[in-house]
Amino acid sequence: MASKRLKISPKASLPFKTANKLKRQDLQVRRKKARDSIIRDERFRRKREEDKNPELRDDRVQKNIPLTLDRKRVWDEVDRDTGDGLGVSVDVERLKRQKLDEEAAEKNLRTETEDENRENDRDSMIDSASDTSDLEPPPRSKNAGPRTATERATSPTHSTMSTNLDLTSSALAARFPSLFSLSTPPTPKILITTSINSTLHNEARLLTTLFPYSSYIPRSSHRYGHKFSIKEISSFATNRNYTAVIVLKEDQKKPTGIDFVHLPEGPMFHFSISNWVEGKKLPGHGNPTNHIPELILNNFRTPLGLLAAHLFRTLFPPQPELQGRQVVTLHNQRDYIFLRRHRYVFREKRATEKNVVGPDGKEVKGVEGIRAGLQELGPRFTMKLRRVDRGIQRGSGQEWEWQGGMEKVRTKFQL
Repeated sequence: MASKRLKISPKASLPFKTANKLKRQDLQVRRKKARDSIIRDERFRRKREEDKNPELRDDRVQKNIPLTLDRKRVWDEVDRDTGDGLGVSVDVERLKRQKLDEEAAEKNLRTETEDENRENDRDSMIDSASDTSDLEPPPRSKNAGPRTATERATSPTHSTMSTNLDLTSSALAARFPSLFSLSTPPTPKILITTSINSTLHNEARLLTTLFPYSSYIPRSSHRYGHKFSIKEISSFATNRNYTAVIVLKEDQKKPTGIDFVHLPEGPMFHFSISNWVEGKKLPGHGNPTNHIPELILNNFRTPLGLLAAHLFRTLFPPQPELQGRQVVTLHNQRDYIFLRRHRYVFREKRATEKNVVGPDGKEVKGVEGIRAGLQELGPRFTMKLRRVDRGIQRGSGQEWEWQGGMEKVRTKFQL
């Protein structure tokens, strides 16, 4: 409990200033101690009440969820004209779920209608003298309750939500058939290069350890040499069975951008890079091996996000080597893609550690005594999608499928 000497007196709470500096300092210390003591007593009192009634703790935790930008995220209206669908912020999973619910409701409605028609036919056979007009539903008033399934079935028009077909995966597969192929993707073969006269040779070699089956070719522009464009480099790589070209860009001897060219016909993705950290500069880092890593793609929800996720999927072989225990994570949050590479190990849970919890906040059953240890291998960096070009162009930005920077609402995200 709070001490009587630490309680805030009426004189101490008045907004006055004394001329003595030592007295002002002592007064501020006494105020802070009294305020901290009151807050601590309130916290202990709340803890005693929650120990008696655990429902109070659940209600408090549910109300104290911070209101972040992720929770304020807004989505576009699905039923309006959305064009090609890449510039629309819509949850594809939720859209598919609504479509399945509508199909299930329509199927149930059709089944109920057939059953009722069958019953009506049976009643008409039993009582041939009954009037057919009695089978029709009576007219409803405007203030009546919700319509039943029978009344909705007898309506000449069905009220269904109009959905843009371009938002579905089939529409994206038609526009980008090489990225959304239903067959098993081929083994990737990646050509890594840099901008002209770049100094990022070490960073480019680090990317060869990140992407399997990749090779680095320096790109220079000698005064008597030919300056090959990205389109010419892509044609060169296509003739040698490469599946992708990665171009690392620099500014002031630091990586500032990375371009992914999907061969043989595109598209081309432009990303900006920030917070590049090499593996050897990470505390407690490990050394990567030549094993094919596992790939984790998190939080790609919109059509544009699915397009970027399928691009990253084509850069890694479909079958990882699990004995290497390496995993590459691409986590999307607020349109920023965080790339991390770790080595994991499963170990027994210590007495001071908590059990593994799922996304719903509840403990996962079956793994009570198991924990996973992570060791970051590097490199780590953050990417942000800036533009998606149509095909492979000689001059970048001439024709594009999607371009960033046009949305000014902070609570609307594109990926």
